[in-house]
This record gives sequence, structure tokens and C-alpha cells, in this order.
Amino acid sequence: MLNLRCLYCQTPFTVGRVEMLTALIAMDEKNQTHHDAHCPRCRRANSISRQRMELFFPNWREAAKQMASMPAAPASAAVKTEPLPRSLKNVAVKTATSKKTSAANAKISASKRRRASKPSSAKKIAPTPKAVSSKSKKSAAKPKTVSKPKTKKK
Repeated sequence: MLNLRCLYCQTPFTVGRVEMLTALIAMDEKNQTHHDAHCPRCRRANSISRQRMELFFPNWREAAKQMASMPAAPASAAVKTEPLPRSLKNVAVKTATSKKTSAANAKISASKRRRASKPSSAKKIAPTPKAVSSKSKKSAAKPKTVSKPKTKKK
């Protein structure tokens, strides 16, 4: 396992042996020098050098040969049929019901929606009296000063 810290959000995370092995195999096939490990928090790519990965997984070529020689697991054994947690069940039910309601709302015409949204017994509220404008406030607050006529000096 390789312990890393995200360069962007400083979140510590690990790269497991399986992920390192697949990354090393892909880098070897494509003749690459770096692998991008994505941060689980911010999803940004953090570059890991091939040398560093080989330092933490020195016998990766042997492990790759063992992985290739292993028989493929049957599809029924690979997929576990576990019940969903309650939190995920609720999410699935909510999304299904929201899709149904959105489809039903699409069928209703716009005019019917407008009529349905306004109750018939809604009372109209009288508009509030207009506030005094800012110009009249200024003139009421400060009396205008009369300027003296300018005289020419001789």
C-alpha cells in the first residue's frame, strides 16, 4: 500500500496493491513514467512517479504473472447479491417516485397548473402607500440657501 496526501486538498489517502499493480502494468505497456491517482475527496489527479510505485511494490512483475495465470472467476461468484442498505433503498425509491411525478406533471397543461396553484379563495392584499421620494426628503430636511449675487471688483 502507498500512503499519499492530495496536493490540492491535503486529504490523506492510500493506493492499494491491486490498483498499484494495474497501474504499473498499464504504465509498462504504454511506456509511461507517471500514474494519476485520483483523490477520493476532491477527485483531482495526483501524479505518482513510476519509480516511487516500483519502490513500494518491488516484485510487481511476479505478481502480474500470478494474476494473469489465475483462472477467471465465474460471473455468479464475482457478483455478490447483498441487499442494499436502508439509506440506498430510500434514495432509489425517492428517485423513482420523483420520475413518476415529473412525468405526470409534464402531461398537465400549463394553464391547468396555473389554476391549480392559485387557490380560488385567495384574498387580494391592498398595496402599501408609496414612500416619500428621496428628493422630497432632502428638500424637507435642508432649507435651500440663497446665494449672493457676484459683483465685479474694479
